[in-house]
Amino acid sequence: MFRDLLNFRRYAAAAGAIAASALLVACGSGGGGGGAESGTLRLALTDRPACGYDAVFVTIQKVRVHQSGTAGESDAGWSEIVLTPAKRVDLVTLQNGVLAELGQTPLPTGKYTQLRLVLAANDATTPLANSVIPTGGTETPLTTPSAFQTGLKLNVNIDVEADKLADFVLDFEACRSVVKRGNSGEYNLKPVVSVTPRIFTGIIGFVHTALAVGTTEVSAQLAGVPIKSTTPDATGKFVLGPIADGNYDIVVAAAGRATATVVSVPASSAANTVLNDATTPIDPPVSVTHTVSGTVTITPAVTPIDAVVVARKIYTGGPTVEVAGGPVDGDTGAFSYVLPSGAPVKSAFVTPLAFAVDGATPTGNYTLVATTGALAPKSLVVNLTTADVSGANFAFP
Repeated sequence: MFRDLLNFRRYAAAAGAIAASALLVACGSGGGGGGAESGTLRLALTDRPACGYDAVFVTIQKVRVHQSGTAGESDAGWSEIVLTPAKRVDLVTLQNGVLAELGQTPLPTGKYTQLRLVLAANDATTPLANSVIPTGGTETPLTTPSAFQTGLKLNVNIDVEADKLADFVLDFEACRSVVKRGNSGEYNLKPVVSVTPRIFTGIIGFVHTALAVGTTEVSAQLAGVPIKSTTPDATGKFVLGPIADGNYDIVVAAAGRATATVVSVPASSAANTVLNDATTPIDPPVSVTHTVSGTVTITPAVTPIDAVVVARKIYTGGPTVEVAGGPVDGDTGAFSYVLPSGAPVKSAFVTPLAFAVDGATPTGNYTLVATTGALAPKSLVVNLTTADVSGANFAFP
């Protein structure tokens, strides 16, 4: 799963220690007027949970920045952080506030609007530079488009001020960056990345230890869109950060449990927000589950099929939250989600949290939303209260 990101104070000291292997190579003037004044850009990497994967490895060669959003890869004015040797990172390990430092570089002052993340290629020397380990499976290469060796282009808004540190995090959304290819055993890498300032605070809370078994995801959402997600540790603790200032709905989605949401939880760069402690963990009611499945087709046909389907729950009186989602199968367009049929619960941000059942019927109603490219999204309401639903199909355009 790059969005507004925050790190925790206990990681601040480590964040200051930049890997000695990160080495600056400047190309051209950097577009800053001859470098009379300069600041410093520092970058790190984080991730959202990787659904269905034990590991997702990417190998980063360098990160390039430019003041022009339209600059070509061979134009003058680029500055780079080159990692020597290239850095192989398991994205799945970058949760609960953990960051992988990429390095730092002095830059001429100014506004930088283009960033390119350059990944290594899977070749004879490093056949698993970018790879995935499906849960219960074996390590498999990730097919990476050749364009990513010249850099995955990201639009950014980075201000570098004189004698100051511009500190940013790249959020590599592994769950939506890996696309399964039917029964071929192959997987494509389609990076979903965002870039946001690094802040040293976040939202901390606890779920019941019975939920801390790898099948629980906790997310901070805005208007039904996850901004930051993680999985709790063995004690039930979760850390949602880095994350930007704002009010978020905190959603707990656990296997065999009803969806639980804490509404309008504030996050602030001034201090950590404590949602609850280990003595009052979030423990959603047990729920029967049912499966919704279907396909996405696109005309004219494309290979691989590039589409995402999410399942949203609409609470009475709000909010709307995402319970599950991800890319469809790249070959078949198929998707399948196991969702709770029981009534969801929600609480205001109070101490202690006080969850109430949303008894609106049917309790197993979900809205599926399919998106692909620049086409308008399509939606479909399904009812999983008493049975599985198959044939939840979407056709574009």
